[in-house]
Amino acid sequence: MADHVDDHEKHESAAESLIDKITDKFHGDNSSSSSDSDDEKDIKVTTAAVKAKICRLFGREKPVHKVLGGAKPADILLWRDKKISAGVLGAATAVWVLFELLEYHLLTLVCHILILAVGVLFLWSNASTFINKSPPQIPEVILPKDIFVGVVSAFRIEFNRAFAILRDISSGKDLKKFLTVIAGLWVLSILGNCWNFLTLLYICFVLLHTVPVLYEAYGDQVDAFAEKAKAEIKKQYAMFNVKVLSKIPKGPLKTMKLA
Repeated sequence: MADHVDDHEKHESAAESLIDKITDKFHGDNSSSSSDSDDEKDIKVTTAAVKAKICRLFGREKPVHKVLGGAKPADILLWRDKKISAGVLGAATAVWVLFELLEYHLLTLVCHILILAVGVLFLWSNASTFINKSPPQIPEVILPKDIFVGVVSAFRIEFNRAFAILRDISSGKDLKKFLTVIAGLWVLSILGNCWNFLTLLYICFVLLHTVPVLYEAYGDQVDAFAEKAKAEIKKQYAMFNVKVLSKIPKGPLKTMKLA
């Protein structure tokens, strides 16, 4: 009888130990899965924090599409509709080839197009009695006033903004901005000396159709590189300020104001 009781207790203890092992295994799996999920959350949070720390180019906080206006021009520049974007770029290329490579002139081109159109319509109108086919009806063209007023108003706003920026730079409040503008205008003058206005305009047009879409695809890498370049420029400017600008003597008016 005693042996039977001991065997029963051994079976119970073995069963309890087995249940404890299964429970521990179950809790261990749950804890490991929860720790894995916690690690994934931490990785996501860290990635988001790293992306947030990257300084966007020109201090932008919106997507590239929103920066470009978010309308039809932005769709064309970012190749949302490839047929329209390719057509616009092809038309600009054709214009550049006509005027730059073939040395066609704008007035000559307009006159040749008008001669061809008027001549075809005139011959068709006189030959309609022989071919028994009426010539196409020429539509009456009336240019709306609102379009021209809107375009002129937009140019006026942009010109006033540009004049305000130039006035603010010329006032001598920000030396860094002044040097940046001078360097930019100097580079622009060099480019204008290398190419004529039409070629320079075409290059800018091609860049507008290539740089934004490439930046949208590789924005993070470009922003990281731009951040490093900006830090290096600040370092060089600080050295230039210490070695050159700080040694420039102040004028008498500056001394009087400080006094």
